[in-house]
Amino acid sequence: MLTLDRPARISDENFILDTDSYKASHFLQYPAGMTRLFSYLESRGGKYPYTRFFGLQYLLGRYFTQRVTPEMVEEAKDVFEAHGEPFPYEGWMTIATELGGRLPLEIRAVPEGSVVPNHNALMTVTNTDDRFPWLVGWVETQLLRVWYPTTVATQSHFIKAILRKALEQSADDPEAELPFKLHDFGSRGVSSRESAGIGGLAHLTNFLGSDTVEALRCGRNYYGASMAAFSIPAAEHATITTWGQAHEVDAYRNMIRQFGKPGALYAVVSDSYDLKRAIVEHWGTTLRDEVLASGATLVVRPDSGDPAAMVRMAVNALAAKFGTTTNAKGYKVLRGVRVIQGDGVQEDSIKEVLAAVMNDGFSASNVTFGMGGALLQMVNRDTQKFAYKASAAVVDGEYRPVYKDPVTDPGKRSKDGVLDLVLDDGRYKTMQHRTFQPDLTNSALRTVYRNGDLLVTDTLDDVRAR
Repeated sequence: MLTLDRPARISDENFILDTDSYKASHFLQYPAGMTRLFSYLESRGGKYPYTRFFGLQYLLGRYFTQRVTPEMVEEAKDVFEAHGEPFPYEGWMTIATELGGRLPLEIRAVPEGSVVPNHNALMTVTNTDDRFPWLVGWVETQLLRVWYPTTVATQSHFIKAILRKALEQSADDPEAELPFKLHDFGSRGVSSRESAGIGGLAHLTNFLGSDTVEALRCGRNYYGASMAAFSIPAAEHATITTWGQAHEVDAYRNMIRQFGKPGALYAVVSDSYDLKRAIVEHWGTTLRDEVLASGATLVVRPDSGDPAAMVRMAVNALAAKFGTTTNAKGYKVLRGVRVIQGDGVQEDSIKEVLAAVMNDGFSASNVTFGMGGALLQMVNRDTQKFAYKASAAVVDGEYRPVYKDPVTDPGKRSKDGVLDLVLDDGRYKTMQHRTFQPDLTNSALRTVYRNGDLLVTDTLDDVRAR
């Protein structure tokens, strides 16, 4: 039997290798006399007019506080040279030995959870050792990934505003209900475990409901949250259909008896066969008295069809069977039951569902949403047009502005200068200085990282408060 020798495994934890291939040649491309480089991160526009900044602390704590070792440098040298790229071996080995593996960088950023209009500097990066200006570009690949949690947090923030408006119009206690109105169903729909963790936690800067367990781990380990979110028992199609269609009502009865405790909530997907029949015959007739007597709240989940039409039908059918009360704002509230829509949920369908329900005189209190791929996966770097660009340098001892200004796309003109973000009369403004020693007295940015150490640690509560 022929056996093949396997190549040596490349380390999963080698910080140096988490970059783009072409970065390895850039140390040979910068001006020979360059000693400093300054770069910044911004949203150049996109779907939303501002961003809610989040996730940098995770990236820095997870990756940038580790120490570069000589073994990492040797491995990176072998990989890049075999890959066809030059490699700054002496520079990285100096970091690993003389600097004790600490990255000679300073990173400043707006406090996480801050809401900042587009076209402003959210983060700045510069080298603290004149020998390593190329390192500022090397780490772009990792640092720019903050676009993902920031974009998720931003989208979630905008949807929260939609839900708040509906609740303020139709609910008695909007602020009590709001944190649980958009539940994260996205873990299975993302590209990786890490995406589930930091993306799921980004959503939780705005809400308290989630089925993404990875977000709980990320919240506890990197943002000091003992419990970042909450959930309730819920059925899936398999736990209903294994009873067989002839015993569908028995599957529902089992849910009541397992989870129908006073004050509790439990969700049951009810469209495995016929949603309307399930509501009218099973829930609303056979099991109605048991549902109400349990003291718990049954949450019926449609899972197919047009979201607005299905939720509207479900709410009206449940109202006919379980009855309603009228709240102080004149809207109807279902007795003992609610509806959660978890299929086809995105920003526009949420608006459509709320409009359909409220136009029928029902409070937004009756409906909750579960959002999956559209929440954590259907975003990309261009959703908010994130960019990380160099803006200033020191070459041969002299300050030099750095920018690009492509004739073919004026929207991609980058800023120049040593940038800072300030709050001027309640408005954010990016300042462009012409020195590497600017006055930062009124800066809205904080130095969060320097020379291998994380200097600021926010809790999830801190982020939510902003």
